[in-house]
Amino acid sequence: MRIRSTLFAFLSLLAAPAWATVDIDGRIDPSEWQGAQHVTDFRVVEPLTRAPSPYPTEAWILATPEGLAIAFRNTQPASVPRTYQRTQRDQDAQVDRVNLMVDFDGDGRSGYNFTVTLTDGIQDATITNESRFSKDWDGNWQHAVAEDGDTWSVEMLIPWYIAPMRKGMDGKRTMGIYLDRVVGSTGERLAWPAASFTLPRFMSDFEKVTVPVYSQSLLAITPYAVASYDNVAGREHTDAGADIFWKPNGQTQLTAAINPDFGQVESDDLVVNFDANETFFSDKRPFFTENQGIFEFGTPSDNSQLLYTRRVGGPADDGSGAGDITAAVKLNGSLGAYKYGLFAAEEADAVGRSFRALRLVRDYDRQNVGMMVTQVEHPYLDRDATVYGVDHNWRPTDRWNIQTRVIASQVEQAGSTTRGSGATVWADYNFDNGWRSQWLFMHFGADLEINDFGYLSRPNLNYAHWQVSRRFTGLPEGSKYASREWRWRISGNDNDHGLPLQRQFRAMLQSTLRDGGNEYAQVNVNAAGYSDRLLRGNGILRTPPNFNAFYERNMARKGDWELYGNIGVNTGGIGPDHRKLAYNAQLRPTWYLSEALNVFVVGYVERSPNWMVWQGGNLFGTFSERGVEIDAGVNWTIGDRQELRVKLQALGMDAKLTQAWRTDDQGTPVATADLVDDFSLRNLGFQVRYRYELAPLSNLYVVYGRGGYVYDEFSRNEASQLRDAFSLRDSEMLLVKLSYRFEL
Repeated sequence: MRIRSTLFAFLSLLAAPAWATVDIDGRIDPSEWQGAQHVTDFRVVEPLTRAPSPYPTEAWILATPEGLAIAFRNTQPASVPRTYQRTQRDQDAQVDRVNLMVDFDGDGRSGYNFTVTLTDGIQDATITNESRFSKDWDGNWQHAVAEDGDTWSVEMLIPWYIAPMRKGMDGKRTMGIYLDRVVGSTGERLAWPAASFTLPRFMSDFEKVTVPVYSQSLLAITPYAVASYDNVAGREHTDAGADIFWKPNGQTQLTAAINPDFGQVESDDLVVNFDANETFFSDKRPFFTENQGIFEFGTPSDNSQLLYTRRVGGPADDGSGAGDITAAVKLNGSLGAYKYGLFAAEEADAVGRSFRALRLVRDYDRQNVGMMVTQVEHPYLDRDATVYGVDHNWRPTDRWNIQTRVIASQVEQAGSTTRGSGATVWADYNFDNGWRSQWLFMHFGADLEINDFGYLSRPNLNYAHWQVSRRFTGLPEGSKYASREWRWRISGNDNDHGLPLQRQFRAMLQSTLRDGGNEYAQVNVNAAGYSDRLLRGNGILRTPPNFNAFYERNMARKGDWELYGNIGVNTGGIGPDHRKLAYNAQLRPTWYLSEALNVFVVGYVERSPNWMVWQGGNLFGTFSERGVEIDAGVNWTIGDRQELRVKLQALGMDAKLTQAWRTDDQGTPVATADLVDDFSLRNLGFQVRYRYELAPLSNLYVVYGRGGYVYDEFSRNEASQLRDAFSLRDSEMLLVKLSYRFEL
């Protein structure tokens, strides 16, 4: 009997494969998931109580040769309504969904987020700097959803070629894994482990999971062709190019682009900017978003980073329009404990620039260190700009998270050399009972220049703040709030020459409601200070004390309607009207005609009795400004492969001069009789975009766009400007784009 049993077992092993292939159909077959790690200890992290999940949730984690397989089984009784809204790729919506977040190297430096909704809609994003998410990246992975009575389930398969990874040790790979489930009708988030991206440490707290090492190679070529017709100029234009993705092994990944797509099918939001600080825009071009996480080198200053890919192919040095990118290449990989990234891009013609970047990082148990070098050559300007950076992230204990950055720049132009430097330190400490404290210090020298390839809203700044916060989660069952968090901050900033720019006290309140909605309120009280940016280097301006306050409310969808609104009030400016209140308000109702089709309208108004606008030299004006904007759109998910998006933005603005001013040597404003004109403007952006998915990451786009901008040197009612914005036709274009990904 023993011999026969042994023989039967031996023959069974020969007849069965070494692994069970997982069929990604949404139905969790126990035979397919044999040997998987089974997770049941899901905890409530929104609100951040870390209490056991009120709804049974299970997950399975299984490494297979085809990729990392994940399954969720979510119990959701009829008493908890399910949300069946269909979403377009990467669209945010308060719906039932699950998230897999994975740090393939387990070092807390960069990760990936994969989201699947109850209706099989998806999002994918990269994660850097502990909790900075970017949905600009799209990956090729499998997913499916199924429902069965009181449960619904999800299966995912993430191929190993999705990202470069370290080799592993002794045939094993240790990854960081985070799984969560969001209940759409209540807004509750249930997670394993009980980490939260609302805290300073997030990726560092992922659960460490050890799996066998598997490796996949892939060569993918995505050629694209674009044909467009400019209906204003009466011109046709065709273009073509290709993106190339090659992963020869688990540790190396090469991405290249020939005449890369400049994102013709995407449209930026309308921005009217009269400030000295540049507006930041994200980048959606496939080459520039593919595994860009290694190049993440940001500072606590808003959106600042050493490598801002919108510079490549951005406005040409001679002001003739966008730069023409000839080719670009990016190499990511790892060598032992080190990870590296190389980036190069070339623009054509005499005004073309050359962009290069090198990134190297080394990770340890509780800290990681990195360095980065970028260089840009501007032949047309006779300018070479080089930036060096060193970053250090340190987690000395489970309570501390400390981030340090040191930056240096060197610019050589027309025979002269300018050097600058900067440094930042950001430290967070978590106490018990929901208390947390944060210290932040930033120094950007007056001669620091990183904007040839990077983004920094302003140099010449020294800033510090101390913030303390308290989160309340044990609220009474009868309360409409599930959690509330108070934050209090004191801050000060000077420029690098010692000029006191601002001293501020800030109070913030973030609230999560039990119906899935949320609220946010903020009040800033500012002492008297100075502005050194308004006059663009032609002097300084002393500003009186002022305050601003902001409130927003996001109401979860009820029936066919969803509602969002906000309001802000502030004082500011100078002169006798500086205490007058300015305000702005926005209201956005969304109407769901079906689960696949919704329409939204955004109404926005602003009134500012003392708006300061620079005129040249040390001359500026204060204006009584009034603006109105209407945004509207349609989102229609037509089956599994098609979507239609309509996007409209129109605005009108009117500014009447109240007084012209100059400043003396001390920054005191002095009223003058200089001639300063009233002005008004109108702006329009309209796009209709149809997308048909031919295959994963292969699409046909048909896009119609129209827009225009008019600036008038006279006052004209903002409502009239808004009305006439709809007739603007500076540009009108029909575009067809086809891209298809071939995997070899």
